Amino acid sequence: MLKRASRQPLFEVRHSPIHGYGVFALRRIRKGTTVTEYLGDRVSHEVADARYEDKDPNDNHTFLFTVDSKTVIDGGVGGNDARYINHGCDPNCESTAQNKRIYVEAIRTIQPGEELAYDYQIQRDPEDPPDVDVIFACRCGAARCRGSMLVAPKKPRRKTVAKTAKKPAKKAKKKSRAAERGARRSAARRVPASRKAQSGRPWAGAVTRRTHAEKRRGAAR
Repeated sequence: MLKRASRQPLFEVRHSPIHGYGVFALRRIRKGTTVTEYLGDRVSHEVADARYEDKDPNDNHTFLFTVDSKTVIDGGVGGNDARYINHGCDPNCESTAQNKRIYVEAIRTIQPGEELAYDYQIQRDPEDPPDVDVIFACRCGAARCRGSMLVAPKKPRRKTVAKTAKKPAKKAKKKSRAAERGARRSAARRVPASRKAQSGRPWAGAVTRRTHAEKRRGAAR
């Protein structure tokens, strides 16, 4: 009995016009597909810091992926092809966390030959050098490329000028005796403030099934 040939893999690794190696779709990948899991050595933040403390500060190459406040995945040690997925400012994938594991999922349909990318959103740090955006420059070529793999810097809030001009006070309209009696009756039927506050609270059970994982934080370390 002949065995069916295994289906073609979803992607392959080859040289990328964006940076070094990249991951390219070999067949159509539908939106919502889990493309791969990000694998590697699971270590603490302290171990990850010690492992790369001698790294050149001008080197933007990193395989570290933050899972939570305790765990970092080092894709450079025991990792898989997921570590070659490049950054993109207009990505076709995103990273998600589930049960302390990191997955890469398609956020739109990806055609064969298209390079996979997700937004690294590398966090900024007060101790970053002035040229940190140059070190982590983005060359994804997207129409809305922000020019950096780092999250966009926060814009300073504009100070609102207090208005000094006062509007003339409106003259109070006289209420008829019937209207005043109606207002007193309706006020007596209102729900007490404590009850209204309780019923108006957000529902604590409304939580999402999945949350976005913290992105790679090479320079932010």
